[in-house]
Amino acid sequence: MRIHKGMTNSEISELLHIVSAAYEIKDKEKNKYKVIAYDRASVAVEHLSSEAKDLWDEGKLEEVAGIGTSIAKHLDEIFRTGKSSHFEKVLKGLPPGMFELMKVSGIGAKTAYKLSKELNIVSEKDALGKLEKAVKEGRVENIEGFGEQSQESIEKAISEVKSRKKRYLLPFATELAGDIIRWLKKDENIVNVDPLGSLRRKASTVGDIDIACASKDPIKTLEHFVKYKNTKRVLEKGDNTASIILANGAHIDLMVHEPSVYGSVLQHFTGSKHHNIALREYANKLGLSLSEYGIKSLKTNRKHKFSKEKDFYEYLKLSWIPPELREDMGEIEKAKENMIPKLVELSDIKADLQIHSAFNIETSHDLGLSNMKDIVKKANELGYEYIALTEHNPSRSGHDEKQVIELLKKKAKAIEQINYSLKNNDKKRVMKVYNSLEVDILPDGNLAISDKALDLLDFALVSIHSSFKQDKKTTTNRVISALNHKKVKIFAHPTGRKINYREGVELDWDVIFKFCKENSKWIEINAAPQRLDLPDYLVKDAINEGIKLTLGTDAHHIDHMDNMLWGVSVAQRGWATKADIINSYSLSEFEKELDR
Repeated sequence: MRIHKGMTNSEISELLHIVSAAYEIKDKEKNKYKVIAYDRASVAVEHLSSEAKDLWDEGKLEEVAGIGTSIAKHLDEIFRTGKSSHFEKVLKGLPPGMFELMKVSGIGAKTAYKLSKELNIVSEKDALGKLEKAVKEGRVENIEGFGEQSQESIEKAISEVKSRKKRYLLPFATELAGDIIRWLKKDENIVNVDPLGSLRRKASTVGDIDIACASKDPIKTLEHFVKYKNTKRVLEKGDNTASIILANGAHIDLMVHEPSVYGSVLQHFTGSKHHNIALREYANKLGLSLSEYGIKSLKTNRKHKFSKEKDFYEYLKLSWIPPELREDMGEIEKAKENMIPKLVELSDIKADLQIHSAFNIETSHDLGLSNMKDIVKKANELGYEYIALTEHNPSRSGHDEKQVIELLKKKAKAIEQINYSLKNNDKKRVMKVYNSLEVDILPDGNLAISDKALDLLDFALVSIHSSFKQDKKTTTNRVISALNHKKVKIFAHPTGRKINYREGVELDWDVIFKFCKENSKWIEINAAPQRLDLPDYLVKDAINEGIKLTLGTDAHHIDHMDNMLWGVSVAQRGWATKADIINSYSLSEFEKELDR
């Protein structure tokens, strides 16, 4: 694979997996601990909810549980130079094509190496195509150690690789799992059912979907599961587990246990891996051993079963740790002291502070699709007390200042009329609509509209929509310059990342946080599924620095206003409480904060 400076998490995870495989091929016994270390690091990077490159920018890569000093050093070289002399040395002498073959389910390092040698698949270019051709020509079954059945399995697995998609965005994975869970609940034997892994921890992206359930009759439950309407192929079905491939290529695993151990199962398979390792080490010090079946005394060998997950943690003398916090980021220490914070909840949110209406101010970017009245109606349905309408600023192209002012005056008047009607209608819950804009931060740090135009607003959001590749110092100064304006209150979708598409800009967060705290500026958690930005680890850092955060759906249609729960999930993973989120404040409290 190509190594380069801007490698994404999935690319880095794959690279680390490849290096592990190379160590295994060259001398597994000798390199046993290196294989384990690189596999662990690969998993750690795969499940990061923030880009490894961003963590490196902040000097926090070594803080990631699973990435040791040595691996962090090699990744540092990649992010600095776009290459790694160490990895090149490890991979030397091995056919690049073998690592492409490892993308096929069931093909490990040794099998891939053997296939690449026997079939002369040296280059990574079209390696899977060459393997597929060999399968169709019947050449694989003639290789020693293979056979007709192996060949058929490889053929099916290759087709699955071809249809494999990127990691799913959290909302998609949640919806998919939710539909399957609803199907499972139709089975009268089901007692409990929950998603597992990164989905239950509400990570921003999810790979394969794992589900657990407690059932009075596991066999019947599994039979019911594999009959799910969108099942394309049943991969396996045993006494306690089953795996299916859906028509969209998604891989779903179900494990079924008796109700008496369900709490242990839920804890064990929610993870994260590093939380479980830390919890296991903590339990060992208490003379206890943990497993998916319960907690065993190392002294007496007596095992305790747990039907409820909270009882599992309580037995360890810990307060219950919400799944969102299980990332080995200090949650066990806090649970020992009964100091796990009460995380913000969706029901706490009293406003949406980034919504784009269809009011045409001839914006620089995309216009909203819903009119102001429909947005207010939707906000009432959601139980909000106030909202902000934050269309993109008028386009700089084709508008002089006078035209911009006129457009913004028209918008201000429209909002004034809405607020007048709200004031005289006590049946509506929304009491105020704020006149705001999402204003572009230009490459030189200036704002895309003049001071006179900004004065027409209640407050402004600012964000980066261009020149993403500026160096850290330049971008940081650019942001500080924009935030310095008296009308600017919120730094919106601050990293500028788009998940599975574009990593964020480089910023010196210590400088940003310091400025925001000293000047009462707020940083947004953007709830749009493809953004979820500020990322959770920066949410935690911001809160530790005393920064107030806002939530905005970035809605361009009233349906998008339902995305607030995804922003809340990011806030929860960042340890945010109600007090940390500005739009959990009542209207009167918000007014006071706005006037600071």
